Amino acid sequence: MEKTNSRQRELKNRIRISSSVDKKLYDVFEEIANETKIPKSKLYDTALELLAEKYNKNI
Repeated sequence: MEKTNSRQRELKNRIRISSSVDKKLYDVFEEIANETKIPKSKLYDTALELLAEKYNKNI
């Protein structure tokens, strides 16, 4: 049986993304994550949901 690196595991209900963001925005994002103890992936979900709502897109 071949060992699978944790980074190579397939995600069931999520996808991995990579992007560049403004440093100041990311600093605020980090601060929110640290203060609230909410996982960053959940904060990303919330931000994307708000963006979809702003542009009247159904999820």
